[in-house]
Amino acid sequence: MKLSKVLMSLLSVLLVAGLFTGCSSKKETPAAGSDPKGPEGEITVITQRTDIVDTVFQDYAKEFNKLYPNVKVNFQALADYDGQIKIRMGTRDYGDVLLIPGSIPIEELPNFFEPLGTYDEMKNKYTGIEERTVNGNSYGIPIAMVYSGVIYNKKVFKEAGITEIPKTPDQFLKALQQIKDKTKAVPLFTNYASGWALTQWESSLATVAGTKEYVNVTQPTTDDNFTKGQPHYELYKVLYDAAKNGLIEKDPTTTDWETSKADLAQGKIGTMVLGSWAIDQIKNVAPNKDDIGFMPFPTNASKVLVPLAGDFNLGINVNSENKEAARAWVDWFTEKSNYAVEQAGSISPLKGAEMPAILKQYEKEGVVFEPLTPSPKGQEGIVDKIDKTGEIGLWQPDFKKRIIEAAVGNRPESYDNIMKDLNDAWVKARAEVAAKEAK
Repeated sequence: MKLSKVLMSLLSVLLVAGLFTGCSSKKETPAAGSDPKGPEGEITVITQRTDIVDTVFQDYAKEFNKLYPNVKVNFQALADYDGQIKIRMGTRDYGDVLLIPGSIPIEELPNFFEPLGTYDEMKNKYTGIEERTVNGNSYGIPIAMVYSGVIYNKKVFKEAGITEIPKTPDQFLKALQQIKDKTKAVPLFTNYASGWALTQWESSLATVAGTKEYVNVTQPTTDDNFTKGQPHYELYKVLYDAAKNGLIEKDPTTTDWETSKADLAQGKIGTMVLGSWAIDQIKNVAPNKDDIGFMPFPTNASKVLVPLAGDFNLGINVNSENKEAARAWVDWFTEKSNYAVEQAGSISPLKGAEMPAILKQYEKEGVVFEPLTPSPKGQEGIVDKIDKTGEIGLWQPDFKKRIIEAAVGNRPESYDNIMKDLNDAWVKARAEVAAKEAK
């Protein structure tokens, strides 16, 4: 799953440790195979994949050792990856290769991770490395490029008489109504109770906008972020209308994420708004894997854009005593393992990588899959700053839950009231951030 936004309150011990580790040597990591004898030594790779650490990853190690027989690879899998790794990063002992926690401020990366090369050196080979680049040096490579939209059950669509993939919000809501009228499936499952699953809607903002520049370039320059006709308003209006028309689960407060995956796989649910990371998880519990499909989030934009974003980024501990061996693993994993497609159900970070089969139909239809344009130089993280200053919660579940509660009649407010509150908070916060940045 794609990562949560920065949780600054959890970083105090981490940042203190950063002051000490920041004095470590920062010489560039040697590329794999630079030593004629090849890298050697023992490395620990820390992963979040508790489900495949004893199977798939062991096979990876065997394949890796065919090229690098003098490197012993050990694996550690953490169930609560982000929480557990941050505690370990208060020391020097956090493995040799690990996934960079999204809660670390970008500017702190050099204190904890070895540079993998300059951005200019790596940009023609990898997609998504700009997300973990500081002062021209890249510190991480995405393990996969994920995409977001609507995961749906094809069998449910067929039973409901839906013969074409809905492209606009109106078409999508009409399709949900057909599912309600003609099947026993829940048309749109929100996963309200999980909280985090609701944050997945925000990933489709660029699709609604129809441009890869909107999120990081246009959005922070506008005072109309949540007004009618703007991407945020139109994005969450779909959620509100679906809930108001009874097209979501009957009791959202008692839903369960793990059960929802099986229910979508088995045709008890028609659609869920999620990232590509969930596709294989759902297929793995489906009676027929081919029943599971993906569609871009419905939009009225003239161009259909599905944004690509880096999943966890693979990095090297700046304190590692076997950096060449660690780099050999990073290079092999990203270039040879095919993890991104086979285990993450997504796209390889390698430039020119082939699209997964589930996306082939959309290439023919002219759907564009591209990374978001990064913030202009000097404006890195500006959207996060405004979001946090205004306590808006773009990547938190709170206002999404508020929208659902209002739609089903549990809150005495309209959708427009909610959007006005959010926009007022955005305008005020944007002005405060601009004033601070100007100093």
